[in-house]
Amino acid sequence: MGTLLAVPALPWGLAGCSAPRDPVQVALNAWVGYGLLHLAAELDYLSEGVARLQEFPSNTASMMALVEGRVPAAALTLDELLQVREGGVDARAILVFDESHGADVVMAHPSVVTLAHLRGKRIGVETTALGALMLSRLLAAAGLSAADVVKVPVTADHHVGAYAEREVDVVITFEPMASQLRAQGAHALLDSRKLPGLIVDVLAVRADAMPDQVAEWRHLLQGYFRAFGHWRDQPEVAARLMAPHQQLSAEQVLQAFAGIAMADLAGNRAWLAGENARLYQSAKLVGRVMHESRLLDRMPDLDALCEPRFLPEAA
Repeated sequence: MGTLLAVPALPWGLAGCSAPRDPVQVALNAWVGYGLLHLAAELDYLSEGVARLQEFPSNTASMMALVEGRVPAAALTLDELLQVREGGVDARAILVFDESHGADVVMAHPSVVTLAHLRGKRIGVETTALGALMLSRLLAAAGLSAADVVKVPVTADHHVGAYAEREVDVVITFEPMASQLRAQGAHALLDSRKLPGLIVDVLAVRADAMPDQVAEWRHLLQGYFRAFGHWRDQPEVAARLMAPHQQLSAEQVLQAFAGIAMADLAGNRAWLAGENARLYQSAKLVGRVMHESRLLDRMPDLDALCEPRFLPEAA
């Protein structure tokens, strides 16, 4: 691990005669891939006067907070970022958290043994682009149409309860809910390892919040990558600190991370920087699938999708 750079100077500076500005607000939920932001806060790598985390019950709620301007930044999936942009909000990815490699999963009651048993079953799914993408791929894998199953809209914070109450037979979900469902006897029918490039988590920031808050975003990312280094070097300690936010035990946090590929600083440069940035390539794939599935009215405009300028020089 390289030597950490000093945390960037706070935006009001040492000499500052001006009043301190409000901290930038970041919306996020309990998805394990966002957990290093909580770790950064726990380790005091983030100054509360510069950047503050706001927990929401679901990505849907985070996305609406971003669209409505209640927060300038939100942790979202790539498909959600494309939806935000189609809706007229110029939001850009300044950080890639992870790519899902099994953590997004279709969990089923033991009575649903194989994909063939899905016919006529109640499938709980969040009303998001990601939920629709997963449902579309699930039905395709099972050789079924939407008319062959019963779609039950369920937000992420109710996935476990809906299953426990037998309101649904199957849930399209992710960590930490997937681990909680396993504890209730559910098993995985399909996971994101069979959906390469489709599920990528990013930190989306409104473009109108960038020009006057450069130091804040740099402070946030510097703190994030310091936490990344702590997690990489001391995963058990990091897991204990993150566990309360993920609503899991420390052991379950470690297991949940096994289902995602986290992007370090070098990985983020590959995802975000240059004409051949990986995120552009994934966005083309995701945008095409969403357009074909009528989740987007048109192919997405990917101009200025990536904003790598806030990445630290070293971590």
